[in-house]
Amino acid sequence: MNNKFIISILMLLLATMPAVGRVCHILPKPRQVNIKVEGKYFALGRKVIVNDPSDCALLREFLEDNGCEIAVKSKDRIDVSIVETIKGATDYELAGYEDEAYRIDVSEHRVLIEATTKTGVIRAVQTLQQMAEGYRSRTGLELVEIVDYPAFKLRGFMHDVARQFIPVDELKKQIRLLSRFKVNTLHLHLTDNVAWRFQVTAYPQLTAATSMTRDAGCYYTQQECRELEEYALKYGMNIIPEIDMPGHSAAFERAMGTTMQSTQGIAQLKTALIDVATTFEHAPYIHIGADEVNITQPDYLGKIIDWVHNLGRKAVVWTPSGGNPRGVDMAQMWSSAGKPVPGAANIDCRYLYLNHFDVFADLAGIYLSNIYHQQEGSPEIVGAIAAVWNDHRQASTADILRENNLYANVVAMASRAWTGGGTEYIETGGARLPNEGPELEDFKDWETRFLFHKLSSLRDEPVPYVAQSQVRWLVCGPFPNGGDPQAAMAPEQQGPKNGYVVGGKRYEPKLATGATIYLRHTWGDRIPAFYKNIDTSGFTAYAWTYVYSETEQKVGALIELQNYSRSEADRVPEYVKWDRKGSRVWLNDVELLAPLWKNHGAVVPLDSVMGDVNLASRAPLIVHLEKGWNKVFLKLPYVPVEGIRLNKWMFTFVFTDLEGRKALPLEYDPYHF
Repeated sequence: MNNKFIISILMLLLATMPAVGRVCHILPKPRQVNIKVEGKYFALGRKVIVNDPSDCALLREFLEDNGCEIAVKSKDRIDVSIVETIKGATDYELAGYEDEAYRIDVSEHRVLIEATTKTGVIRAVQTLQQMAEGYRSRTGLELVEIVDYPAFKLRGFMHDVARQFIPVDELKKQIRLLSRFKVNTLHLHLTDNVAWRFQVTAYPQLTAATSMTRDAGCYYTQQECRELEEYALKYGMNIIPEIDMPGHSAAFERAMGTTMQSTQGIAQLKTALIDVATTFEHAPYIHIGADEVNITQPDYLGKIIDWVHNLGRKAVVWTPSGGNPRGVDMAQMWSSAGKPVPGAANIDCRYLYLNHFDVFADLAGIYLSNIYHQQEGSPEIVGAIAAVWNDHRQASTADILRENNLYANVVAMASRAWTGGGTEYIETGGARLPNEGPELEDFKDWETRFLFHKLSSLRDEPVPYVAQSQVRWLVCGPFPNGGDPQAAMAPEQQGPKNGYVVGGKRYEPKLATGATIYLRHTWGDRIPAFYKNIDTSGFTAYAWTYVYSETEQKVGALIELQNYSRSEADRVPEYVKWDRKGSRVWLNDVELLAPLWKNHGAVVPLDSVMGDVNLASRAPLIVHLEKGWNKVFLKLPYVPVEGIRLNKWMFTFVFTDLEGRKALPLEYDPYHF
């Protein structure tokens, strides 16, 4: 029996074994872990004594979910202790965010939780939840000591509920699931051009159906907002409500008949902010937007910030903003132009707009990048928020989550923000996996942990991400269009082993790792990709790998040659074409044609449903693998195209099961010529 066969069998067994929760699956990875006794555990599903001065509702929920009965008498107990310090932990001040450090000590008959605050107790319970996940029968907790604390205090996600309404029950589910991964902030973008979604008692016209151009009549009542906030607090999560002003305000103008910068408009906004403050009564911050607008009213932002302070809250703005945010407490950096505001707490959101991202390479960029050039948080750089902008309409909330790979991306961001580190910022490191070294091993560890949770706590959620760290390619080029590398050399000299010569220049193939390879990133040279300083004058690259299959079999293939951003009205490829640049794909020298696109050749308006152009929203292509080695070959032109604003030079290819749920345990070896 050859080694490849043994490896394949072992990987297949691992892929199909029942999921069993262990410390090795905790995300984010704890700072300090000491497994005390292998093989023994604190059994759940029985009577326990609970001593909890913090009265943590999440602890009671955890025990109930795992079949524990709180009793007066038992040899087994859970003790919670609020202590002054956790040895080895660090912290810094951020208004509205408590110290989250905790210590867990698990013995056969006792679980001890130590924390300096009630929030720290919640974080400890979230770790216990992960330790107990995935068991098929009686659950238990490994005998372990854990000391854990965050590098950055704010770790959040943002929903653009103005452009596309998300029901309260769905938001609650996301709060519950994402809080397990130490996500502690939900930013709600409640108002924009298409709709105002927050109920203002004095102005019912703001939430009237006639004032909305999407999801007409859908909004959040004040009571629903209160319930949502109470629910979030149970899971240790703050809500930051945003009333965007004075830009993105067409819905306000339709309803109120005036602009936000008028004297009347400012007075109306102040009234609305009173309702925001009294409704989200525990929210430490109110976001007032302020981006993408020419602010002409003198000291407009300063006056609104003063009003927010008058309401007993702290103010947040986007930066760059359209005016002078004097006295602002927090700034959310967006786009490459976003810079920290001196004297404020700054949030990194610059390259965390998930609506522009693909499923694989950009996730690697999120995880491997540090948080705005910092290894640890500080009062000046406090954390990160991953944002989803619904400029383009999606068919459902599930499509929003699927298209934007929300769960995987947010967990990757929260993992980095909790543990800190990251060798380089994404502007230097790029959105790509290294081919070897400690960064690749770190990512593999994260990927293994996340995919466990995909099959356990996230099993019912639309998560398109599958394992990619095993996928390897050789890429050659870029050749100037018109130069045919196949004709440039004698048959015995040309090919992947020797490289190619075109116009007297030799092109050597280079190794790349991952299911998606950006040859040129969405944001051009601001994010390093496989090639640097490539314009649109016309190039072609070639990529290939060989994949070993123990048997002849049908499998799925996730393929994408142009990822369509969810903020663009782009033209769909023609029938059976993968993109509008002329990219082509072969498997064992047989060309693989693209699906019959629903909107083939059409520009899909922002208010129409995108359809099936992105791999996350369609079934995998079903293909046939031969027994033994199989060749995947791609031709990748890069030329200007009509109807595409963000012309992404990229490719995605990975073999999966027939449903596209899991990557298959196959060997990828691009050097097997």
